Amino acid sequence: MSDIRMPAAECGSCFRHCRIQPGKTGFCGARGNVDGRVICTSYGRITSLALDPIEKKPLAQFYPGSMILSLGSYGCNMDCPFCQNFSISRADESTVSWSYASPEQIADQAYLLKPEGNIGVAYTYNEALTGWEFVRDTAKEVRGRGMMNVLVTNGCFSEQVLDAVLPYIDAFNIDLKGFSNDWYSRIGGSLEMVKRFIKKACSDAHVEITTLIIPGENDSQEEMEQLSAWIAGIDSGIPLHITRFFPMYRMKDRDMTDRDVMNGLRDIARGHLRSVYLGNV
Repeated sequence: MSDIRMPAAECGSCFRHCRIQPGKTGFCGARGNVDGRVICTSYGRITSLALDPIEKKPLAQFYPGSMILSLGSYGCNMDCPFCQNFSISRADESTVSWSYASPEQIADQAYLLKPEGNIGVAYTYNEALTGWEFVRDTAKEVRGRGMMNVLVTNGCFSEQVLDAVLPYIDAFNIDLKGFSNDWYSRIGGSLEMVKRFIKKACSDAHVEITTLIIPGENDSQEEMEQLSAWIAGIDSGIPLHITRFFPMYRMKDRDMTDRDVMNGLRDIARGHLRSVYLGNV
């Protein structure tokens, strides 16, 4: 009898277009080839669950002072050397503890927390869109209970993925990790993809943007000038969070971002944008 094997299947969710062998997962560790189809293998697998202030996402201009039930799974389509959540973002089902929760269970829990100031659910901690099907299904349930959905993402995903979740997301915080193709190629992402993602998300939802400032990498005044001018070209009212780097993951040998550098970049961004916030300072 001949040895008939299932072919690899291509995942079209992000810039990587992983070709995944049967029974294996792609780079993200959260999408796998099951019976010849690429599916979200992390569906409903929750590694982190907490009731957080909305400002922690960070969102400064979306229901300030409220709380939001925040959940994470595992996996990410990027491998940033400065990642603060690498213990789950670079994990898979075999290397991290998780518990299953259905979309209905998450939505019910969010509703029960309304008396504590909860306004809905935030999909965060790891890269939520590696499991976009779970985000979509849970967000539908949350919306059905009259509550809000917040998505924290690197934005390096296809238009089809964004189309699937956008009708149910009320607010985004999107990481814009810099404004050069060289920097994105070095950390494993796509600047053009995230730019398209931001533009489309802004058409239907509240959007705030975060840029982590890494000393010697994306901290030049010229880059911040270009980045903030580009955002202003969409809408000068989009809030920008400029966040201070602390040594982490594979960048423990770097110094934290200088406070004067942070203040200078904030002043440059304020030349284009109405709302610029400093984080971790």
